[in-house]
Amino acid sequence: LSGGGGRSNGTLPQTKICQFKLVLLGDMAVGKSSLVLRFVKGQFDEFQETTIGAAFLAQSVCLDDTTVKFEIWDTAGQERYHSLAPMYYRGAQAAIVVFDITKPETFERAKAWVKELQRQASPNIVIALAGNKADLAEKRLVEYEEAQTYAEDTGLLFMETSAKTAMNVNELFLAIAKKMPKTDTQNPTHAARHRGVNLQDPDAHSTRACCGGN
Repeated sequence: LSGGGGRSNGTLPQTKICQFKLVLLGDMAVGKSSLVLRFVKGQFDEFQETTIGAAFLAQSVCLDDTTVKFEIWDTAGQERYHSLAPMYYRGAQAAIVVFDITKPETFERAKAWVKELQRQASPNIVIALAGNKADLAEKRLVEYEEAQTYAEDTGLLFMETSAKTAMNVNELFLAIAKKMPKTDTQNPTHAARHRGVNLQDPDAHSTRACCGGN
């Protein structure tokens, strides 16, 4: 995955590596796991299994001279797992709140997640709102303009996505990567402030090649 400068045909001695914890939140069956699977592996499973607790994956995005590594926590949407959510969004520098454009109740639930993040998560967290299942536009019950206006009023990134067709999936993560701070993420002071990811631990870094894979 690449953005900005795209692929390079030489060595990149000046490349900075920034690593961020990202969490996905939203009601059950809105497509959180499918979005992550599409982003990380380029795959879509029509019969994606329900997430139990949370799942962890990693993927990188390239922006000019910076490699942004996302450590992604995909949380379960069932209400009985709600009490576990703070454990995953605590220390996260980014969050994607997902809703299903065919189910208005999932949009209302997304708004509740946004309020919770703004109240309890890191004060500088970057929040993106994803209106998923855009491939089912003929069944739409949440209008694009309604979600867009809400996102603008609340200071969120917003895109409609489709994990099934890959519409805007990579673009969403790229937009988040562009919003992340890229100046001090490798110094010890910053690492101490963001205990979600120990940036000084070489074992914590994904071995996935920048711009490589799906």
